[in-house]
Formats: sequence, C-alpha cells, structure tokens
Amino acid sequence: MAITKPKINPQFADIVIDKPNKVKLAKHPADYKAKEVKKSGKKKAHDFASEVLEQSREALISAHEKLWACKKYGVLIVLQGMDTAGKDGTIRHILSGINPQGCRVQGFKVPTAEEHAHNFLWRYQKVVPSRGEVVVFNRSHYEDVLAVKVHPEYMEQLPAELSVAKNKRFWQERYEDINAFERHLARSGIMVLKFFLHISKDEQKNRLLERLTIEDKYWKVSPADLKERQFWDDYTAAYEDLLSETGHEHAPWIVVPANDKKIARAIVAHVIADAINGLDIDFPKLSNEEIAELKQSKINLEK
Repeated sequence: MAITKPKINPQFADIVIDKPNKVKLAKHPADYKAKEVKKSGKKKAHDFASEVLEQSREALISAHEKLWACKKYGVLIVLQGMDTAGKDGTIRHILSGINPQGCRVQGFKVPTAEEHAHNFLWRYQKVVPSRGEVVVFNRSHYEDVLAVKVHPEYMEQLPAELSVAKNKRFWQERYEDINAFERHLARSGIMVLKFFLHISKDEQKNRLLERLTIEDKYWKVSPADLKERQFWDDYTAAYEDLLSETGHEHAPWIVVPANDKKIARAIVAHVIADAINGLDIDFPKLSNEEIAELKQSKINLEK
C-alpha cells in the first residue's frame, strides 16, 4: 500500500532516525557542529542561521499556499523536548507569515476526566490535520510514553489486568500502537515529521536561571519545571526508548541540536520547508470553460 514519506535533505542524515535502532542521546551532540561554529565565530554562524531561517520561512509560506489550495496532503509536525528546549519560540519563528486558515498549533494539557476514560490516543486522533492543513503538536501523543512512564500515576484508567504492573510488554505495545497510528496517518496522505529539540542538562540550568533572574521572564517558569528537573535521567531514558522504537521512513525523528536556539530554528524550518516542497502539490488547474467564465466576470466588473 502506498504511503506518504517526507523527503529530507541528506545534509541532515546524521540527525535523522528513520528506522528502529538503539538510540543513545549521549551520541547526539546538543551543539550543532561545535568545532565549525567555534571556528567561524558565533556571530557569523547566527547570521547564516538567520538567513537560512528567513529563506526557509519564505519557502514554507509558498509551499503551504499550494498545500492549502490543492487539499491533497496534510502535514503533522510533532515537537518534543525537555522543559525550556524552545518549542514555543521555534513555533513562533517558523510559522510567522503562514496563512492561519490552514495552520493550527495544538497543545495538550493534563488530560480531562473524559479523555482519561478513553484510550490514550483518542484526544490526539480528534485533532490531526485535514488535507491542506499544517498542524503542530506542541507536545503530543509521546507524552503518554514519557511523562506517564516517569510518573505512572498520570496513567489513564485501565482494567487492572491491562496495567503496567500486570503486563511486561506494556510499553512495547504502546510503541506499537503509536507506530500503527502514524502509519495510518501516512497511508491517508498525512505527512508526519517529528522533532526532538535536544538540549543539555547544563543548558537547561542556564535557561532556568535566566528566567529566575529576569523578572520579565518569571511567567515562563513554574515550581513544576524545577521539580521535573530532578527526573532528568528518567526522561532521558524514556526519550531514548521512544526514539529507538518509533522512528520510521514515513514518520522520522529529527534529533535537533538545540543548545543554540537560532541554529535549531533554522534546522527545523529548513527540514519542514524541504519536506512540504517535496510533496506532489500545485495550484489547482482550471478548465478552459472555468477560465473563460472568469475572464467574462472580469469584463462584467469593468463595465
């Protein structure tokens, strides 16, 4: 059966996970090409990143216009990362200028009682993109193999015999459910791109300290953020497990070195723009009769 696969520039091959394979985040630097950036200088690197971001944003605006016009494919972008990884800023910088009619950012808060009474994918299935849409999941269905894995008390209601305690393959089966969900989307014409914004523990510390030092940024931090930091190793292990199990050609993970926000945004924008432009999309072609009717309408308006 045919399946929608994103086309990703080969220059990013070393940060793409497109098949199940054991992943260790220690082998994925959180700094992008640190030696080259240091050699060229951070300002030059940032200037280049800003240029790439702007070019990619313009390419994305153009590609999205065709996507929205032809209503052939939809695009689901999944953004994940530790607290302070820069998800909100990435969304704000990349989607600036896109037609809001065909673009939606979907966040997910603590599940409601109704959501907890359903299967864990229920609330995500309801808000996947329609054809023509770009939808960004700011956090996503992966929280159900992340936060729930680190904090089992967050688990939805399940019969006792189906619980983690009774089922040794619980998490493996949950990865299988996610893989089936994303495969179904890809088979339905929804292109799936998943980004993990990878920052170091030291970088998270610096960002939290900045927020706690500058009063105008107090609103960005909560006691819960600081509490969750103590589970860094648990979250890292959970991310390594899901990255190892859920990367596929039709739904790849891109492990974005995100210690430098400007470089991270440029990478994400570049990948998304290339992938959408790689789809078979164009503006709808009008028939000769439709064109003649529009020309006549123009003449009538000019009278």
